[in-house]
Amino acid sequence: MNDPLLKPVVVRAEALAKRYESGIASTEVLTDVSLDVHEGETVAILGASGSGKSTLLHLLGGLDSATAGRVFIGRDEVATLSERARCQLRNEALGFVYQFHHLLGEYTALDNVAVALRIRRVSVPEARERALKILDSVGLSARAHHLPAELSGGERQRVAIARALVTDPRCVLADEPTGNLDSENADRVFQLLLERVQERGAALVLVTHDRELAARCDRQYVLRAGALHRL
Repeated sequence: MNDPLLKPVVVRAEALAKRYESGIASTEVLTDVSLDVHEGETVAILGASGSGKSTLLHLLGGLDSATAGRVFIGRDEVATLSERARCQLRNEALGFVYQFHHLLGEYTALDNVAVALRIRRVSVPEARERALKILDSVGLSARAHHLPAELSGGERQRVAIARALVTDPRCVLADEPTGNLDSENADRVFQLLLERVQERGAALVLVTHDRELAARCDRQYVLRAGALHRL
């Protein structure tokens, strides 16, 4: 099956709406958004600042609750799960990469990656072995014992990619993962993310303002006035 649309759906959004209430004011961010993300495909979501791209990504990742509609990760409807089960599902099925790497400053690159496995109760030796292997795949084995403050911006983002992938997620959700990098580093880091995701057969949902990066994904959408439009 070379066509990704013939493969199983790993993340599904059905008629999502999201509204924020503040006193008597009400802001509708998303209205009737539906999206299927299939195993092994890459999907880009474009949109202006404040259009709701990050909100949609948080809903897809079970990090926020929709006002209406449903989100499925695999066969599990996220809203029906307990908080504990939701956290476990996120850890097992999803990887997250953000614009700002969110690395733990007191941990080395190796332990920042290994922590995702430790949450699964993987032993320290095994977690570090697997973390070192994936750091090597992103070209950072020689920097494994450096703290984030000792790494460049591009290196920190590569550590974040390694952390997202070390658990072998079914889908990686990336929110402006190169937005804090210069154009040369952005291109290099994004290409690395694409290659590592594809070699593992995972899906990727990319939120970005960069049309050139989006064009390298299988499908592109733009989020406008709360609705998702195929490009």
